[in-house]
Amino acid sequence: MALTLNRRAYEHARRLVQQGHVVLDEREGWSEHRPSAQRENSYIEEHGMADYGRWYLGVDDQTDENTKSHYGFPYGDFEKVHRCGVLAAESRAGQRQYIDIELAAAHLHGMLEELVNTARNS
Repeated sequence: MALTLNRRAYEHARRLVQQGHVVLDEREGWSEHRPSAQRENSYIEEHGMADYGRWYLGVDDQTDENTKSHYGFPYGDFEKVHRCGVLAAESRAGQRQYIDIELAAAHLHGMLEELVNTARNS
């Protein structure tokens, strides 16, 4: 599997963060917050595969783009960006040496940390 950065998803995530569509949860929350396979399937039925792909920072150009396996490194719940999802994506991308995905996730992480700091200082 050769994943590369899904720029469309990265830009979507950036816009969502800028608009405040975020959940500032803890690192370990992703296993509970990540959409289930059933939720993914429902989302695809309602919105289509292209929209589904906007929620994944990685794409595998060696797989069919009309399959879920084409996408990797989810960061949200199809409504909001989750801090725990971004942290999980950043960590896993770094471990697997997908540098472009790791850097994109790190940038999103930084944007989310600014929101955390702003909330603390308010």
